[in-house]
Amino acid sequence: MIIRILILILFILAAAGAFLIWQRYGPSDVKADLEQYYGLREENDLAVVINNTVITADSDSQGTDTETPAPGKIFDGQYYLEYSVVRTQINSRFYWDSNENILLYTLPEGSVVVQADSSEYTDVTEQKSEDYIIMKTEGSTAYIALPFIQEYTNMDYSVYEDPTRVAITSRWGEIQTAMVKHDTQVRYRGGVKSPILTNVKKSDKVTVLEEEDNWTQVATEDGFVGYVRKSDLRDARTENISRDFKEPVYTNISKDYRINMVWHNVSNATANGYIQQSLAGTEGLNTIAPTWFSISDTDGNLTSIASADYVSYAHQSGLEVWAVLRDFHGGINSYDETYQVLSYTSKRQRLISQVIQAALASDVDGINLDFELVSSECGPHYIQFVRELSVACRENGLVFSVDNYVPQPYNQHYDIAEQGVVADYVIIMAYDEHTDASYEAGSVASISYLQNGIADALDSVPRDRLIAGVPFFTRLWLETPKTEDELAGEAGTEAASYPDKISSKAMGMDEAAQTVADAGAQTVWDEETKQNYAEWKTDGGTYKIWLEDADSLEEKLKVINENELAGIAEWSLGMENQAVWNLIRSYLN
Repeated sequence: MIIRILILILFILAAAGAFLIWQRYGPSDVKADLEQYYGLREENDLAVVINNTVITADSDSQGTDTETPAPGKIFDGQYYLEYSVVRTQINSRFYWDSNENILLYTLPEGSVVVQADSSEYTDVTEQKSEDYIIMKTEGSTAYIALPFIQEYTNMDYSVYEDPTRVAITSRWGEIQTAMVKHDTQVRYRGGVKSPILTNVKKSDKVTVLEEEDNWTQVATEDGFVGYVRKSDLRDARTENISRDFKEPVYTNISKDYRINMVWHNVSNATANGYIQQSLAGTEGLNTIAPTWFSISDTDGNLTSIASADYVSYAHQSGLEVWAVLRDFHGGINSYDETYQVLSYTSKRQRLISQVIQAALASDVDGINLDFELVSSECGPHYIQFVRELSVACRENGLVFSVDNYVPQPYNQHYDIAEQGVVADYVIIMAYDEHTDASYEAGSVASISYLQNGIADALDSVPRDRLIAGVPFFTRLWLETPKTEDELAGEAGTEAASYPDKISSKAMGMDEAAQTVADAGAQTVWDEETKQNYAEWKTDGGTYKIWLEDADSLEEKLKVINENELAGIAEWSLGMENQAVWNLIRSYLN
């Protein structure tokens, strides 16, 4: 009896131990909350999976307290995607004007125009309709119907139930796939205790996303992204996925010569009369860009000082005229005012109509867009303006070029990749490395500033459409030590880490060289900036200057040639030494 009782106790202990071991290490059969997994909050929310990534309401949130809208919705049996999801994840060419409640999609020959809550639309000039509402709005949120998105996008999608979800593919090319060895589960995380998302069967195909130890992240064809044991997969391979779709073709005006363009800073109509004197010493130029057009008010009206006589003389001199349109030095001169103009479709169209009319009236050959007051918030409106202006220029045979800062993280909203598609030429202004707003003295355009700017731009823009802008000016800097009171007043700011107070004056090449000579200073070659450098002390402080001259320009021309760019642009006419023209011509030819 005692032996039997002991055996029974041992059996119970063993069973309890096995149960505890199973509970701790055995696979869980707990099902994941799929509504939580897909971020579904309301009855008509649509779960969205794009390119094997689950998109939830907080996928793009940036730590704000404001609840972001659902990425997908179901209205009257039709499936819709939230506008910002479409732009950031699928097709950035869709543009919603929330002020005038218009959806636009700009093609090479014109725009597709849809009014909110309508099934009718205009495709460039053709009137069309669908059997569903194309765009629905909920307050400040817009949703676009999936079949309409697909009409203009190289994408496929499938809809599944329980819960209702859409799996979208818009990224094509090579993917990694594998087959499932036997019936198993896809879990939320790697590990047998993680909740089960879905079951997969033997010979089901999954897309392999990432391997983590003994687990592999996979995506199923029906829109689940989770983990299976690595040992549960077989026949891993690389596949190429594609879809037949005719992408719009943007035709571009491309010159059969390299561009040598100089900006001509024309501040009033009277200055146009000096064009003959301004061009007298130039050699090898083929394009001149006078600063003629500006925005007069926040309604998008144009101010023009264009001169047909100026154009006629330039043409007689063998030059094309690309008139500059700016968002400063006119009736408007702030980020907010530029936003007020560009965020309204009617105002953009008014500005485009007027600038094209002024260009044709004066017989110019192109438009050079120089908008420098574009905030990140204004970015989508700006690039839509670029698209629309490109269409108008294309229709009227005008060369369209766009000026840009050198690419930096803070100006990504200028979207030079899209500019490189819709514009004829993209120009990077590889100067103003140090400006009068800088905290320390430095070069206006060191060689590395140009090299890095070109390299970064070539990641997005074809070299045969990229033009490098270089300066004909430099800055004379004056440094004076800050007083204790000045340092105390700057405490806690970035400025406090700089011990000297600086001021600067912009100078052309000849004036700068004469200033150095008058000071009795000696120049030394600065290998780092590839410029002649001079400094001298006076009772007022220390003067420093990094000269722009033939020596520094030649170094820049070498870089431009090495990268086989479409040409060069110079700021600005009248600030150069006459000797540079033959130098530029020798490199461009």
